[in-house]
Amino acid sequence: MPRTANSHRLRLGRFSEPGRLYLVTLTCHRRYRHFTSLTAGRTFVGALISVRHEARTLCYVVMPDHAHWLMQLKVGADLSRVVQKVKSLTTRQMRSGGGLSGPLWQKGFHDRALRKEEDVIAVARYVIANPLRAGLVESIGAYSLWDACWLDG
Repeated sequence: MPRTANSHRLRLGRFSEPGRLYLVTLTCHRRYRHFTSLTAGRTFVGALISVRHEARTLCYVVMPDHAHWLMQLKVGADLSRVVQKVKSLTTRQMRSGGGLSGPLWQKGFHDRALRKEEDVIAVARYVIANPLRAGLVESIGAYSLWDACWLDG
């Protein structure tokens, strides 16, 4: 399979800074809709929980063909390694369940380090509103595959 043109550019300038907030986007291979069931989506969520010692999840949304994850990198963690671990854990779990035979994820990922002055709540609202903008639901309460740390009370 040929490499995507300029895919190496996703890594240029990538820097892991402990305590920094990152908005990470992971896309399914060829934009295939792997996460159309609650079970498949929860597999991704389980992977996020597995890396909780390396990254604090502020919010996430799992869309049918991609996922957004707003997280804070913990001391000693490397952004690329944490994301690779999430992708690997999700892939292994979906393969063991028999629902996946080929690749799950596109190579690489997109990340954006948030600036300290950015409104984190506004970014989280933007992430969580993805199913609304995509027309998947009319109310975010009708979509099951999202969460935010501010809801824990």
